Amino acid sequence: MNSENSSEQTHKELAAEVRYFELNVFTGLMMSKRGINRRDFFALSSTATAALALAQAPQLAAANLAPTKTMRGGANNYLPNAPIVDKIGQGGFWMSGTVRRAGDGMPLANQRIQIWAHTTEGHERDPESHGATLTDENGQYRLEMPQIVPAFGQAHAHLAYDSADFKTVFLRPLMDSPKQTSLTADFILQPA
Repeated sequence: MNSENSSEQTHKELAAEVRYFELNVFTGLMMSKRGINRRDFFALSSTATAALALAQAPQLAAANLAPTKTMRGGANNYLPNAPIVDKIGQGGFWMSGTVRRAGDGMPLANQRIQIWAHTTEGHERDPESHGATLTDENGQYRLEMPQIVPAFGQAHAHLAYDSADFKTVFLRPLMDSPKQTSLTADFILQPA
């Protein structure tokens, strides 16, 4: 079970416990001949309110997920409709990330991510340096490509989400070192 499903399950269990607690408080009030004193009532209602707030926290945090903005230079040497491939060139370097929907953070399956870079096998303007992949059911993508090398003094990749369901986004993440053998770039997409 992944952490998101685990978090969702925890949220559902907490919400069920809050409903059960509230029902017991209400039932206790109705069944008691004396009723409940004011201090106990406020203590119980404060506890119920806190439990409800905790149960809703994951939804509130995800509801504020802002969309990814296009990075300066991200669209450089972009070629529309790069083919979906298993690997670009001979490989040896891994580009990966996650694609989620803005607002609720829902992972987006079957989203096309295009990747290109200046590598040991070609320039970023060369069509054979471009390829695309699809996200899996968890919104994750991963594509092997040749080792990225510095261009214009910086080792970097280019990525694009360019399908019709969401707004187009171009990324240009920098590597910390040209010796890295992987790079991660995540997308949070806003509906078109």
